[in-house]
Amino acid sequence: MPISASQLSNRSFNSEPTSALDMPVTALAGVGPKVAEQLAQLGIVRIFDLLLHLPRDYEDRSRLVAIGDVAHGQAALMTGRVVHVDSKRSGMTVIIDDNSGTISLRFFKVYAGLAQTMSLGTQLQLFGEVKVSRYGKQIHHPEYEVVTDTVAPTNTGLQPIYPSVKGLHQNKLRTLIKLALQTVRSEGLPMTLFTSDDFATVADLPLVPFEPTRKQIADTAEPEDIFSALARSVPENSALGNNSSRNSASGNGASENSVQKATPSVYNYTKYDSDHDAATNTVAVSNVYNLTIFEALVLLHTPPTYTDAGQQYKLLTHLSARTHSACQRLIIEELTAHQLSLLYRRQQLHQHKAPKCAMQSALTDQLFAALPFSLTGAQQRVMKDITADMATSIPMLRLVQGDVGAGKTLVAAGAAGYALDSGWQVAVMAPTEILAEQHLVNFKQWFEPLGVGVGWLAGKQTAKQRREALEAVVENTVQIVVGTHALFQEQVKFAKLGLVIIDEQHRFGVEQRMALTNKGVAGSTPHQLIMTATPIPRTLAMSVYGDMDTSIIDELPPGRTPITTVTIDRNRRDEVIERIAVNCEAGRQAYWVCSLVEESSVLDAQAAEATYEDLSERLDIRIGLVHGKMKGADKQAVMQEFKSGQLDLLIATTVIEVGVDVPNASLMVIENAERLGLSQLHQLRGRVGRGSTKSYCVLLYQKPLSETGTERLSVLRESTDGFVIAQKDLELRGPGELLGKRQTGNVGYYLADLIRDEQLFAIAQRLAKHLIADPARKADVSQLIHRWMPEASRYTNA
Repeated sequence: MPISASQLSNRSFNSEPTSALDMPVTALAGVGPKVAEQLAQLGIVRIFDLLLHLPRDYEDRSRLVAIGDVAHGQAALMTGRVVHVDSKRSGMTVIIDDNSGTISLRFFKVYAGLAQTMSLGTQLQLFGEVKVSRYGKQIHHPEYEVVTDTVAPTNTGLQPIYPSVKGLHQNKLRTLIKLALQTVRSEGLPMTLFTSDDFATVADLPLVPFEPTRKQIADTAEPEDIFSALARSVPENSALGNNSSRNSASGNGASENSVQKATPSVYNYTKYDSDHDAATNTVAVSNVYNLTIFEALVLLHTPPTYTDAGQQYKLLTHLSARTHSACQRLIIEELTAHQLSLLYRRQQLHQHKAPKCAMQSALTDQLFAALPFSLTGAQQRVMKDITADMATSIPMLRLVQGDVGAGKTLVAAGAAGYALDSGWQVAVMAPTEILAEQHLVNFKQWFEPLGVGVGWLAGKQTAKQRREALEAVVENTVQIVVGTHALFQEQVKFAKLGLVIIDEQHRFGVEQRMALTNKGVAGSTPHQLIMTATPIPRTLAMSVYGDMDTSIIDELPPGRTPITTVTIDRNRRDEVIERIAVNCEAGRQAYWVCSLVEESSVLDAQAAEATYEDLSERLDIRIGLVHGKMKGADKQAVMQEFKSGQLDLLIATTVIEVGVDVPNASLMVIENAERLGLSQLHQLRGRVGRGSTKSYCVLLYQKPLSETGTERLSVLRESTDGFVIAQKDLELRGPGELLGKRQTGNVGYYLADLIRDEQLFAIAQRLAKHLIADPARKADVSQLIHRWMPEASRYTNA
């Protein structure tokens, strides 16, 4: 995982690194404090980070283009002689002629030496983007080199273009990456810990790498491999700044995957004619698993040049799209490291002891018997999973997924009954006060009649209320504690915490979950039950929740009616308001949700208040208002009024996204719907359709709609399947938006992409299980995790 600039100060390299890969980039010649700071902004701290800083694109400088043939917008390599220089006006204009046409070079900043270089008759090789206007063909500030009989141009071939920051030039990055490659090569380091036996375990899984067919390689002055080119451009002893005396003990007898063993023929720049046998012409390896990491990196940073323009384009397309076999080789290792970190975290958790709960619970039986309905088959199945986990002394870590309205909270309450009957306390944590308050109401309603004390801990409590609540928890006078982030604060002490229930887990970070589970009694780790109403696509679940067991409630309670979703132009807002009046006059209730572009609770509250004033003037119905800036007690009072039928219309911000259950509400209007993500829209829609009345969700949108906005609303209109919607949301917005950056921030991949590389996840998962199952490979596992995820070790107990 790339290391952020903010983590740079927390990293220490005082201890001797295990290899050059782990050394700081400051060990490379030319990396002083200023360059180190610039690299840190790119997440580059170690030499390994630098090697994984891959080109975002490539400039093809392998073909000279005649000036007469270049077109507008084309980035081209040209050569010609200086025929005119004008430095009288601001800047400098230089005209170049190659007998096929002329082109003007515009320099707005004239630096030292430019005038001397741009003398009449000088032969130049240039590269830049051509602009064609009424003034003819121009290039602004091109890259150029003087060409003479004795000095040949050096910047030919494919030039990598790297992501960069202000002040860090491409040539500097290219030089540093060559230094890094040379450094690793000189040590003969094993850059991968996989063996051929490891890859044999995944040989049956599908893998379709990009494999070029006919390889026509460009002419060069002499056949030589990339290592020779690196050695020529970088003296062997100058690769390291202050560490040039380092040498590797593993230089001799390196593993089968060491860089010393890299096959030079893979990178030979040799010319073949089109009739040469294709089998012997193979330059790109035919199998991803035959590539070493070093070979893959060399190919990505310095790809071969083909004389066949079509083949060259195909290669560059796959390299840029990260679908080339060299990319896949790196991605498989990266995904395996991430899977190993999750499995290792799970393995560490299983070494702890958890409260062993009885297989029967009178409390849970009483709770379920008092309900006016029976549990669905899916709820019963998930209850069996949970009770089987809690009956062992191995800490449960189970994720319960279910679409909106599937009855996850009731299942969690059933699990709480088992812990309570065995003498343990239960903590229920939610990300927002409005959701936590909803849980408080439910758990009080279910458990207080059964003689169980239910407490409350949240941020907005008076000092006296908080003191009394803390005393009740530590003295075990309340057995269930409901709250928000306040639950995991240091001063909160539990008497006997045995089960932690976390709702909407994706809104919490790993550190927060660790803080709560560390509150178990000495020598005991509480069971953890994680709930989410955001259905999680398979690859995302494997990435973020791979350390958890998963149960899915895939069945809605009987009596739920399908929701009809319609999209309406905001210009027809008045018509929608009229329909609300008709709906409420018929005895049904409705929601009106306000959203803004800016993620600001203040602005959201203002929008909701303005809508409240507008609709209060226009409608003769009972209207309530809820937003994030209100006091918790005031919000709860309004919500209770709406739930009890004292209000007809509730105007709210997205704070009602989860946890609100009002069966009589049959109409949901979402204003500016195009500004919300698919999963959030689906969650909001789930507030209606909870009774027997036909329900509607109206998505009001503002024109013009972007292509993504149109697609998003179309998906929601056509589907009510949360998993289909979540997969589409992942494709449109990425994991950070779907689950929240707190959760996915620790899944920052160098190369891997959750959508593009879905096929590779299965390979990585099997490789990880194979490695972690072998005790003799423990050192390999630790090294692999550390290499790809140096910050992961502090999460292994989460």
